[in-house]
Amino acid sequence: MHTLAVTGYLPPTAAPARPEPRFMAAAGAGVAVDDDRGDVAAAAAGDRRAFERLYRRHGQRVFALCLRMTADRALAEELVQDVFVRVWQKLGTFRGDAAFGTWLHRVAVNVVLGRPAPAGAESDEAELVAAPARAVPVGDRLDLEGAIAGLPAGARRVFVLHDVEGYTHEEIGTLLGITSGGSKAQLHRARLLLREALTR
Repeated sequence: MHTLAVTGYLPPTAAPARPEPRFMAAAGAGVAVDDDRGDVAAAAAGDRRAFERLYRRHGQRVFALCLRMTADRALAEELVQDVFVRVWQKLGTFRGDAAFGTWLHRVAVNVVLGRPAPAGAESDEAELVAAPARAVPVGDRLDLEGAIAGLPAGARRVFVLHDVEGYTHEEIGTLLGITSGGSKAQLHRARLLLREALTR
């Protein structure tokens, strides 16, 4: 198995502070699938330059996903590192049944969701009842990314997975260890809180 030192890799410097949601721009737009195929095969054989090209090509999208899921830029940057370390380790298992970007996206979601919750964090169920959304600053009232970041963590995860990334409630339930009904309840709360935050 090849190993990879990622100390030279940083989250893409060109990543916008407010990455554009997928419902505003097609996911993976501008990514050449043929380029991915060649680079994935080369990287799986140990070619670090091919792997770096994959990183440069997909890093912004992974960073945007991590940032939306966590609402924490520093943590998102750390998670990008973790995602690409995991990808390097698992490239040999990629069979090409789906596009590399789709497979990478799944790896990224699993890495984010697999990170332990901070000590003292409330359960999704407690959050559903108790936690209000943080107010969006006056100058950013129409800033959807800021409003999403202000959601309670459980509601934010469900909203991003369902409304931004296109997962079904059943898939979300499996990923988060909750029922599909719990996912629907979190999504309903997220939408209500977003509406409140964006109309203040």
